[in-house]
Amino acid sequence: MTYHQPVPLLWWTRRRSYVVFVLRELSSVAVAWFVVHFLLLVTAVHRGPGAYQEFLDWSARPLILVVNLVALAFVVLHAVTWFNLAPKALVVRVQGQQVPPRMIAAGHFGAWFVVSAIVAWVLVVML
Repeated sequence: MTYHQPVPLLWWTRRRSYVVFVLRELSSVAVAWFVVHFLLLVTAVHRGPGAYQEFLDWSARPLILVVNLVALAFVVLHAVTWFNLAPKALVVRVQGQQVPPRMIAAGHFGAWFVVSAIVAWVLVVML
């Protein structure tokens, strides 16, 4: 029989990199919440103005607002860590030279900024 040293429950809190890793994994729950919330919105819109207004009223509750704000923070963490990982997964060569990893990450962050600005502009114009 071999001896297995017990591992403390909060072993991952000892290093910043482990904490970020665990938080990134937990952020997938926030992504799933946003998908569910969006599907509820689509369903409410499909059912008509009354159901849509009920959805808006439900979404305006303080608890739901807090859940959405926490989820937003986790989704931003998820996106940032994902874009920072992109250069490790994506090696780009231009004219035989490898594009520096920082440029690949900058391209991802730049595209995220542009898409976010377009979405914000559309929302402001529609309101």
